[in-house]
Formats: sequence, C-alpha cells, structure tokens
Amino acid sequence: MPKFTKFKTETPWVRLTLTDEDRKKEPGDCHARMLEQIFIIREFEEKILELHGEGLVHGPAHASIGQEGGAVGVMSQLAADDKINGTHRMHHQFLAKVLNYATPEGYDPRNGALDDNMREMIMRTMAEIMGLSPGFCGGRGGSMHLRFDEAGVLGSNAIVGGNPPHAAGYAFADKWYDRDRISVAFFGDGAIQQGAAYESMNLAALYELPVIFFCENNQYAVSTNLQEQTRETRLSGRGLSLGVPGINCDGMDPVAVRLATEWALDIIKKERGPVLIEADTYRHLHQSGPLKGSAFGYRTKEEEDDWQKRDPCEVYPAQLVKLGVVKKEQVAELQERAREVVEWAAGELTEVAPDSNARRIVPALWPDSGEVEFGIRGDLSEFDSAKARETDDYNPQELEEVKLVEAIPMAILHNMQKYDGVVVFGEDVHRLRGGTAGATRGIDQHYPDRLIGTPICENGFTGLALGAAINGMRPIVEIMYPDFVLMAADQLFNQAAKVRHMFGGNYPVPLVVRSRVAAGTGYGSQHSMDASGLFACYPGWRIVAPSTPFDYIGLMNAAIQCDDPVLVVEYQDLFQETGLIPAKDLDYVVPLGKARTVKSGSECTMLVWAEMVKHAPMAAEALGIDAEIIDLRTIDPLGLDWDAVEASVRKTNRLMIAEETTRGTSVGARIVEMAQERLFDWLDHEIVHVTGTDSSPVVSKVLEEAALAGQAEVETGLQALMGRGQQTAA
Repeated sequence: MPKFTKFKTETPWVRLTLTDEDRKKEPGDCHARMLEQIFIIREFEEKILELHGEGLVHGPAHASIGQEGGAVGVMSQLAADDKINGTHRMHHQFLAKVLNYATPEGYDPRNGALDDNMREMIMRTMAEIMGLSPGFCGGRGGSMHLRFDEAGVLGSNAIVGGNPPHAAGYAFADKWYDRDRISVAFFGDGAIQQGAAYESMNLAALYELPVIFFCENNQYAVSTNLQEQTRETRLSGRGLSLGVPGINCDGMDPVAVRLATEWALDIIKKERGPVLIEADTYRHLHQSGPLKGSAFGYRTKEEEDDWQKRDPCEVYPAQLVKLGVVKKEQVAELQERAREVVEWAAGELTEVAPDSNARRIVPALWPDSGEVEFGIRGDLSEFDSAKARETDDYNPQELEEVKLVEAIPMAILHNMQKYDGVVVFGEDVHRLRGGTAGATRGIDQHYPDRLIGTPICENGFTGLALGAAINGMRPIVEIMYPDFVLMAADQLFNQAAKVRHMFGGNYPVPLVVRSRVAAGTGYGSQHSMDASGLFACYPGWRIVAPSTPFDYIGLMNAAIQCDDPVLVVEYQDLFQETGLIPAKDLDYVVPLGKARTVKSGSECTMLVWAEMVKHAPMAAEALGIDAEIIDLRTIDPLGLDWDAVEASVRKTNRLMIAEETTRGTSVGARIVEMAQERLFDWLDHEIVHVTGTDSSPVVSKVLEEAALAGQAEVETGLQALMGRGQQTAA
C-alpha cells in the first residue's frame, strides 16, 4: 500500500484572540486616539451619506460604516512615511492615515481638542469626495480615488484587485533605496479571489518585500456571500503555499487589529517578506448608499443585528470605560467633538442656496472646467536642459555602425549608469544571454541585480513596476510579445494610463514598457500583434517607434527621462538593420514628438514608421513619385509632430499614412481622424491609409505576408493617392 504523508509548512498561520488584560496593556493615549478616530470616521461617513442624499456627492458613496475599527488599528502602528493604498471603499483608512499624519506629537484627546491641521484633513477629505478643488486631488479622484503622498497614501483604486500590485511596487522601491518603510494594501474578500492578489503576494514573497496584505473580510462581494466565492473561507491561509504568513483577527476590534499588525511587522522585520492579515469585519450597509443589505434580500435582518452587536462605535468605548481608560463623560465629549468637526467641514463646503432652503456646493469651490485635460500627460519640462541631437549634428568620424538589436542594451545600460532607479522587469530578462531577443545582452556583467527575471504574471509584475514608479523609481517593463499586454491590460490601461490625471495631474509616472513586434517572423496569431493602437486609445501613454539605432538610443533615453508612461515599440524585422550612432556620446535624446524627414518631396506626404521607413522610399521610387517621406518616430496621436506634418501637407496637398500592422489594432486610423480635422483645408485628395488586412498573421508564411502591408500595398495606395489607379487601401 502506498504511504501518504501530510506536508508540513514552516510558514506561520495563526488566529489572534484578546482578553481585557491585553487591551489594558496598550497605552491610554493610543486608545483615546483610536476611539476619537472611530467616532470621527463614523460621523464623517454618515454626513457623506446625508450629502449624497441631497445630491451634493456626485457618484457612488461607498460607506465603511462598521469597519472603522480595523482601519484605526492598522494606522496606529504605521509611521507617516509608511505607504498604503486601498479600494473604492477607503474613507476610513484614508481618514485614519491623514489624521495620524497631522496629529501633533504627544496628542491625547482626553486632554485637548483637534488642532487646525487635523481639522483641515477632515475638510479636504470631504471636499475630495464631493469633487471640489480643496480636495487632495482637486476633486478629480472623488470617493474612490483618494491620494495624499505626504501622508503616505499613494492612491485608492476602483478596480477590485487593482491595488495590491502597486503596494508590492512601493515596497520594492523602498527596499531598493534602503528605506525602512512598510507598505500596506487594503482590499476585501472579493479582491482576494482575483489573480492580481495572488500574483502580488507571490512577487512580494519572492522578492522579500515589506508588505502587509490586509484583507477586510466583510463577508460579501457586493451581494455574493463568501461561501459562494470560495470553498476555503479561511482567507488568512491564502498565502501559505507562497510562503506568506497569515493571521486572522477580529476586524471590528481596533486593539485586535493593532496587535495583529504588530505581529505582522515583527514577522517582516525578522523573516523578511510579506504578511497577510485577514480581519473579520462587516459593512453595516449595502455596497453603496444608506440602505442595509437586507433591503436587497441578500442578507437577513438577524445576521445584521448580530454584527451590529459588535459595532466598534458601541463596543470599544464600553471596553475603555470598563478598563478605566476613559470616563463616560469623555466618551460623550469625544462623540460631540467628532460631530462638531464634521459639521464644520460640511459647512465650509456648502451653503444655503439663495431663495431656497436647500443646501448647495459653494460655487467658488468647483474645479475650473477649463482644466479638464490638465495632467493627462506632463508638459515635458523635464527635458528643458536635455541634449537633443540628430545624426547630422555629429562629424562622420564621431560615428560608428551598429545593429539596432545592439543599440537596445546599449541604451538600457547607459540609463542604468545614469539613474540608480532604472531596473528591468520581465520574463527571462536575466538569462539567455540577454533575454529571448538579446535586449539585455551584457547588462548582467554590470548590473545583474537590475535585471529582475519575473514569473509569468504580466499583470502582477507590470503593476509592481507601476507602484515602484509611483514611489520614485524609473522601471522598464519588458512585455515579451505585444499580445501579452492583454494579460496586463488593467495595469497598463486602467492604472498607468490614468493615475496621473485622476489624482490631480501633478504626480509623475515614469514607467517605460518595451514591446517587441514579431509580425513577419512566423510566430502566429497570438504572438504577432502590434499593440500601438491599443495604447493610443489611452492618451496618458506616449508611444515611440524607433526605426534606426540612433533613434532607438535617443528615444529610449527620452522615454526613461520622461515623467509620463512611454511605450517603446521594437520591430523584430529591424533588429539586424545597421545604422550610425555616436561612438562616445550616448547621452543625447531624440525629443518626444519630433519627426524626421527621410526624404523631401513635392507631390505627396507619406507618414511612416518602423518597417515602412524602408518600404515607402522604394515604393515611391518604383512609381516615379516625388514623395515627401516623414518618419514620425513618436506615433501617439496627441504627441505627433503636427507642425512638421502640417508644413509638409501645405506643400504637397496630399497625405498618406502607411503602417505594416493589421487593421484591428491600427494606430494609423486615429492619425487619419486627427489629420482630417487638422489639415482638411490643404488637402486636394482624401487621406489614404495603407495597412494590413483584417486577419491576424498566422504561421503560414504566405498567409502571414498577405495579412501584413508591405511595399506592394504602399504602391497601390500611392497610385490611389495620385489618381493613377483604383484605391483599395482604407
């Protein structure tokens, strides 16, 4: 008979329980501060629901009523420089963190009242939730996107499961720079079912990152009970297979959460790596709004009544009175003080409308609608002192010939020498003599610790890199094939593309994504995409497409120096192409948004990039057309060199956009649309757009060639543009 032996793990997994004696050991002033914060958060949340009912809060109001104890318990253990993020339900954690940030040293609510700085934190939080300019993000974040860097809140997130990778990234940056800091990701029982939570815990354990993954198990993902979400409902054990210690505690009890957090911090200090805290808690109300879950039929009133008996606003003050920490009259005083400061905050933001008894927003507090697009991307002022160069700026004897594939690691290595926060994340980037395409060749001999070979988890490591960028690094993410960006779509498009703008527009996001286009090399439908068109749908992204070694180095330098996220598109068909670069000067930039005229001409304008920089001159020459050919280099529509394009079209009066990729993910269609709007008055012919077919490239060489556009398709388009044949390009 075979023998079965149970595996044992050394990874701790515990449940924390308390006695009154344990509570009595905690400092009295700490108890008083936590109690005051619980009262403030409760009053604040009830006021938000009241304002929402009056139409003064635009959008949902995800109240955390019932969950205040866990928030204040965690924050009581954190320093101002420790980082946190959270989900759409984060009012309680945000308030506790910013209040602690503003709390004067030695403050004891039993002996004094909140000072002006603490009161301001409450008012500005309310202003943000109401979408007003005094808010921390100028009203752009609202209820679901709260951020205040000075207090260590680097952003709450409305995408369930979207925030844990960022916290791992914050911790990666703090560890990289040897900063003794902790990062905490708050999320719920719904988010822990997401792959992003698993990927984040795995990466944090793998890289031994100081992260607390704090799961508020409030028993429901909207209306879906935990038993309907997972077979194993003991969520604190989710990290055991990854080597992540877990602890379960009463999330309604601030002291239990405070001590669970202390345990986690001790584990992190001694053992390194992350800890998962599961705090059993309950939101007394529905997902959003003032009604209870029983009103929607998914919870019973009996269940709600049972959890109400554990309400921290009722249980905790009674415990402290029993322990002699506070007196009954002090409890009443703290409650009244909380009510007063919340009423004051609401009074600062609202007024009675003229000729009415209804409240309204103070009109002067609305953001300026003219600023609606401010901060989608930066103003590129970081390049004010940059050294912009073109090949012609160098003497021939200063130049040497290299292949484009050789220029890639040269550029990355140069930037590692220049910036200590440049690291490369990606699958196999640390092996195979430069990764799967040679892009990191030789870097391991100089900076092996900066090549982070990741597990296969694009969403996780892209989100980690984004968090590291938010916390001061300049990471490079290698997506092995562009098709795989869909695995990281949340982090690339919901997160990286939007965080700067939605948090007020003033926060840099210096993230570079490298994407190798393998179309034309027989890799088939799921490895041959050009994702430029996807990224162009999200205007926060800048996109560059180098076609020469010189341009690659200059554009990569610019991408890494840029404070916006930048996609660098690398076309494998060009890897063996050679070109000249300065032998002793790799510190130049090719400015973002600066096109290069490949050939001057008078009959028509051709906008091209990548492979088409080769095909366009040959097509024009074959047809005897005097075309002006412009290599755009920067291809995101908002960042295009429209000055150069307009000057050319004013001269030629005809325009073609030619790209190799298939139509579905074409960026050229967007360029055509914008060109039509900008250049209509100077066009004598409709714009011709040359692109591949609707089909994805497949493995068959003949069918792959048929799917993509090349010289023949450019010639057909040129004939149509010049009225020499039937137009077939669209």
